[in-house]
Amino acid sequence: VQLQASGGGLVQSGDSLTLSCAASAASARTFSRYGMGWFRQAPGKEREFVAAVTWGDNNPYYSDAVKGRFAISRDNPKKTVYLQMNSLKPEDTAVYYCAAANPRGSDWYRLIHEYVYWGQGTQVTVSS
Repeated sequence: VQLQASGGGLVQSGDSLTLSCAASAASARTFSRYGMGWFRQAPGKEREFVAAVTWGDNNPYYSDAVKGRFAISRDNPKKTVYLQMNSLKPEDTAVYYCAAANPRGSDWYRLIHEYVYWGQGTQVTVSS
């Protein structure tokens, strides 16, 4: 599975942005079986969990930092996962990565090692 993230850019504080992650080299059925997540990494910091969505019932998970502002969704026929980001803050500035997981256990969504495929990242910069 190859993942291509897009949609990043430079925005002002309070603005909105939608990231997309398109999967290729996999059928829609295969894609639908993966848990999908978004992580981000700011300069000098470790990569951190942002949001994830399950493979079956599309149940979303969010980090406390983005809960209430970001929304993750997936379109299995299009093999695409989205991250709608609202009320952006300067501290949201980072490279955002999408990833696909074969979920195991109840905490799979926030564990980097659970993700087997990663996209190349897209830069999001929020100015104050």
